[in-house]
Amino acid sequence: MKRRKTIKRQVTLDGLLTVGMLDNGLRMADFMCCEDVQMEPFITKCKVQGMRDGNMYISELPKRVRSKAIFRDDNSSLTKGRDGRWYFCFSLDEECISELPEQLVRQATAIAHKVIRELIHNA
Repeated sequence: MKRRKTIKRQVTLDGLLTVGMLDNGLRMADFMCCEDVQMEPFITKCKVQGMRDGNMYISELPKRVRSKAIFRDDNSSLTKGRDGRWYFCFSLDEECISELPEQLVRQATAIAHKVIRELIHNA
């Protein structure tokens, strides 16, 4: 069973919630507070669960933790994720598609050589 973190400060507000759908098919919700309150403004990514009875539950998602690149090249990087897996990331602009095979091989080989040197150095 997951344990929720204790809420340190909670405020209950009265207001009007408008729920709808945009032209592009995405849902939106606007809350208009009817009270005179002062709150710290914030922007966050969250999960919203709208229920059939009109109740809405909103919870903030944890911040994404980025792994620092161990090796980099022009369009690629090698990182070790928090899950213990190694990730090779390569990106190239659309107009350079003709260079993709050559650049991918060159940069992957360069990073592989760096890894080999590091393994030999640490052995």
